[in-house]
Amino acid sequence: MQMTDIPFGITDWAKIERTEHKGDSGMAYWRTQHFGTIRVRHVEYTPGYVADHWCVKGHILLCIEGELDTELEDGRQFTLRPGMSYQVADNAEAHRSSTATGAKLFIVD
Repeated sequence: MQMTDIPFGITDWAKIERTEHKGDSGMAYWRTQHFGTIRVRHVEYTPGYVADHWCVKGHILLCIEGELDTELEDGRQFTLRPGMSYQVADNAEAHRSSTATGAKLFIVD
């Protein structure tokens, strides 16, 4: 990732419009900023959220609150707790997220 032409700035995430994204169950609420080709999101998953697709987009993801379960298409499973992160490249390993308790995340992709 090359970050160019991004002047210094501050984001007050509470002031960014929240969009809704329905999962197979539960909801995801995104607050999204774009900086050139880089998308940065503050995401909240409701308790019981299960993604409705296998994602192949690369991310760097930090768990801020709650627990996030991530399943890879090959069957491996991982749980992130606050302060833990994962990273995956575009088209590297398809993954799908869920959470029993809800989670708040910071994602760069």
